[in-house]
Amino acid sequence: MTKAASYWGQFFPEDHIINGNKHDNFWEMGDTGPCGPCSEIHIDSRSAEEKATVPGRELVNKDHPQVIEIWNLVFMQYNHKADGTLEPLPAKVIDTGMGFERLVRTLQGKTSNYDTDVFQPIIKVIGDLSGKKYGNDEKTDVAMRVVADHIRTIAFSITDGQLPSNAKAGYVIRRILRRAVRYAYTFLGQKQAFMYKLVPVLIENMGGAYPELKAQQALIEKVMKEEEESFLRTLETGIRLLEKTMNETKAAGKTEISGVDAFTLYDTFGFPFDLTELILRENGLTADVKGFEAEMQKQKERARNAAAVETGDWVTLKEGETTFVGYDYTEYETSILRYRQIKQKNQTLYQIVLSETPFYAESGGQVGDTGVLVSEFETIDIIDTKKENNLPIHIAKKLPEHLEAPMMACVDTDKRAACAANHSCTHLLDEALRQVLGTHVEQKGSLVTPDSLRFDFPHFQKVTPEQIREVEHLVNAKIRENVPLTEYRNLPIEKAKELGAIALFGEKYGDEVRVVQFGSSIEFCGGTHVSATGKIGMVKIISESSVAAGVRRIEAITGAKVEEMFDTVQDTINDLKALFNNAPDLKAAISKYIEENAGLKKQMEEFMKEKEAAIKNKLIEGAKEINGVKVIKACTSDAG
Repeated sequence: MTKAASYWGQFFPEDHIINGNKHDNFWEMGDTGPCGPCSEIHIDSRSAEEKATVPGRELVNKDHPQVIEIWNLVFMQYNHKADGTLEPLPAKVIDTGMGFERLVRTLQGKTSNYDTDVFQPIIKVIGDLSGKKYGNDEKTDVAMRVVADHIRTIAFSITDGQLPSNAKAGYVIRRILRRAVRYAYTFLGQKQAFMYKLVPVLIENMGGAYPELKAQQALIEKVMKEEEESFLRTLETGIRLLEKTMNETKAAGKTEISGVDAFTLYDTFGFPFDLTELILRENGLTADVKGFEAEMQKQKERARNAAAVETGDWVTLKEGETTFVGYDYTEYETSILRYRQIKQKNQTLYQIVLSETPFYAESGGQVGDTGVLVSEFETIDIIDTKKENNLPIHIAKKLPEHLEAPMMACVDTDKRAACAANHSCTHLLDEALRQVLGTHVEQKGSLVTPDSLRFDFPHFQKVTPEQIREVEHLVNAKIRENVPLTEYRNLPIEKAKELGAIALFGEKYGDEVRVVQFGSSIEFCGGTHVSATGKIGMVKIISESSVAAGVRRIEAITGAKVEEMFDTVQDTINDLKALFNNAPDLKAAISKYIEENAGLKKQMEEFMKEKEAAIKNKLIEGAKEINGVKVIKACTSDAG
């Protein structure tokens, strides 16, 4: 870092260069992994009078709103080991990161990111829609800033294929959207969905740099509108439940609702705690904040324990990088470069890095390969293959006893072939859907396993049975054509685009890419595929459903799985035929029985009506008059 300081000294006065400490000037990605010291660039945007009173150097990293960091240069030179020690990295790099909004703020001479032309057009529209003026009230201003900031995150995430949901990244997006809705509801008086109306101004300002926003505008607006409306219903439900709790609290002569009740509203019904506090204050009540925080902490502990992973240090046997050979081989001679132990959910596993590997690591929606490592001494099962920092990691339940012995890495070829068939089929399915439904169809998520395939895509209504059949026919026709695979490896990305290859927005591609082509189907893809479409066998779509607003999901099977399904269907038909005396026309036989059953049911209903009338008349005829009142006396078999 002394060397870095000397370079800065060539451009800045000595008093503008500050020697930091490990807390402020040492970047780490976590408890373990690459790390190193850094040079932070800060700027002081205070007035001249303020600068004269307190030097900017005294306010660096002190959370002053006008003395801020705009750039960071990390000298990535160490590996932080689990035991706390730092070992030098074999390849040292400089990682640079700039704050876009802060840099714009600096160039435009503003004192807030939200005063720049990045945010102001959006804030103006928010003001127009809400009837509020930015700059008149702090709480209103904060709400406008939250909405203006969050609309970008949400829109870009949806464009990137990450839809709001209740799991993982989708849950993060849902929480961000709901936070913005809650601010608009509380401080901007927006009781109806309105954030989706900001999408046009966002596209007007950022669509030039990100044309995908414009292409996905209808989807973004639909997803946001439905999510907003759903959460507004949640708010209404939460308010009703809170009112019930407040009434019970007042009836009991108390002024504070319990932390458990507040947390139940938050956790079960998604009702924000700060909104609970606001409503309580308006009604002369409070919430047990410590009790709420205790419940929140319990939940975090449960989540942390469920997801906790203990990771050991890598043990290096030999230096080197992994070479993937899985496009050409399913068996390959290799050796172990390094390994480490991990513990999760009371299970001990081992991560193994090989010098060469035919194992495909999970990515692009395709699950990782399984198989074995075979040496002259033993066979080790590989139960999964993951990708970590673009490196194939082989997962095993135990380590080889002879770690340095040469071995064969052997992929489970049956599972690999099934995966390849399903992956190739998703490409054909994508193309067929675009032909039948329109060019707005693009992949929003996929899952390729040996047993089935799943494909998510934007569409605003249910795909009809007729459309599904047409898609199946198109794909199966392509399969029967036995179209050969044309594969382009290490193709310059511009050449790939010239071919018309479909790329996924949000995926990071290098200067060179792999392109997979089956006739007119051309896509960027790193997965494994069949050598010709005939090897897929056949495809059958088994379900079509909605997974999010404006997003449909198709699930399908191929090859032997289709055969198994047809066998099951045929067995069911044979069993039904046996029930109808093996009638040659099963449909006609079933229709006949249904009609006969309906006729018999009608006759029975008429018979019962006649019987009821006869009984009624008989009872009336047998009535006796007692003291001027006619009395009917009868015993029935249904009594009691």
